[in-house]
Order: sequence, then C-alpha cells, then structure tokens
Amino acid sequence: MEKVHILDPSVVYRPDLSDEEKKKLGLHLEETTFKPINQKEESFRIFSEENELVKKTYKLMHTNQTFDFVEKKHAKYRQFNKAEMTIMEALEFMNTLIDESDPDWCVVGDTFPVGCAFDPSIVYSPESFSDNPDINDPRYNTKLGIYEENCGLDNIFMSWGHDEYMYHVLLHNNCKIPDEGLNMIRFHSFYPWHTCGAYEYLCSNKDKEMMKWVREFNQFDLYSKVDKLPDIDKLRPYYQSLIDKYCPGKLQW
Repeated sequence: MEKVHILDPSVVYRPDLSDEEKKKLGLHLEETTFKPINQKEESFRIFSEENELVKKTYKLMHTNQTFDFVEKKHAKYRQFNKAEMTIMEALEFMNTLIDESDPDWCVVGDTFPVGCAFDPSIVYSPESFSDNPDINDPRYNTKLGIYEENCGLDNIFMSWGHDEYMYHVLLHNNCKIPDEGLNMIRFHSFYPWHTCGAYEYLCSNKDKEMMKWVREFNQFDLYSKVDKLPDIDKLRPYYQSLIDKYCPGKLQW
C-alpha cells in the first residue's frame, strides 16, 4: 500500500484563549493535576495567522462539514460492514499509513456540533465557515438550530471525523468502556466546549459531570506526544490486556 503524507495542524495550531480572556468570559475551569513529564503546554498550543497552508486546511474542512455531509457519513460508516478486525489488527493496519493527519477522516483540530450555529471559538471561525452553506440555512444557523435547549450531547450530531467514528464503533460492538471513557473518546477534541465554555446550552447535567473526565483525558492525548517512537513490543502486552478487558475479539468496522 502506498504511504501518504498529509499535514496535521491539530497539535500546534490551537487558538486558545489567554488567561485574561478567560477571566473576562467568566471561565474558571478546574485544571487537572496531571502534566506529562517534560511537556510544556505552550510548546503545543501555538496559534499563528501567518500559516496559510494551515488556514487553507481548516477552510476546506469547515466548508464541507455541513449537516447533510455528516448525515451521509453516518449512513455510510455506521453500517459497520467494511471489515471485521480486532483492535490490535486495526492498529497494525493503520500502521501501514504515515498518518500525519487523518486520511479520510474529514476533520482535525477542533470538533464541533453541526445542525446549529458554529461558535466563534472554533479554530479560525467565523472566517473558515464563510463558504459553508449551513450558515445561510435557517434550519441550522440559529443558536439551537435543530436541537432543544439542554437536550444533551448524546443527542447532537458532531462534525464527522475519527473521534466520532471510533465512538460509534465502540457503541455498536457493545464494548465495556464506561460512559466516562466513551465521552473522553468522543469529545476530547471538542475544545470549544471543554476549554472555551461554548455550547453549554446544549448540555445536560450528565454532560457537565463528564466534562472533568474529558479534560483529564485531554492531557494524555495532547501533552504526552513526543518525537521519539515508543518500543511497540514492550507496550503491546499492556495494551493487549486493556483490549481484552474492554474490547475483546473481532469488532465490526
């Protein structure tokens, strides 16, 4: 299989709010006590308006992430008739790609709801959504759009990408990961919500309780990334034991 190199802007180009901006917005989110060794937050979360390639990448993604597009991806990929593989087999298959981004996963960086107005805290928003037809569709361009207030994040459509797909794979295969873990998988890149405080009007009480777990996992997802490749053979037994516990056997993909 031919190896593919694709740009990944998601790690470096996160336009976080400054502490001062968070104070002005009344955001006082509790920080996790975990910080991976030798990983400084500022070394990952750098935002620049000067990188045109990154801006074009986000522009392309945000133009195409419409409610109709997401519905079609659900219809295509949630049939779970593409393959049957164990988690480890799926990981080994993915290793045939040089996956600097997310081939065929449609969105990197921030994830966000579709079917309602796009929040200004999304990366490069609102300019990056200027050609998305949903911004001119009265069904989707209001604060609530197709949803009801406090309907719960379980009931919304998120932008389609690897987070959303994996969440549905685990649900479909009745994996034993608890709700906290499933929310970590689905929402760890939902920065507008768990970092900027956006979309609270869609959240249920359960979602507010889950946020602390999502934010805790986010530290492991982002700040544990290093340039040096790990020893896969040494790690395999540990992760295989987790797979056997929570996602045993072959899964439908």
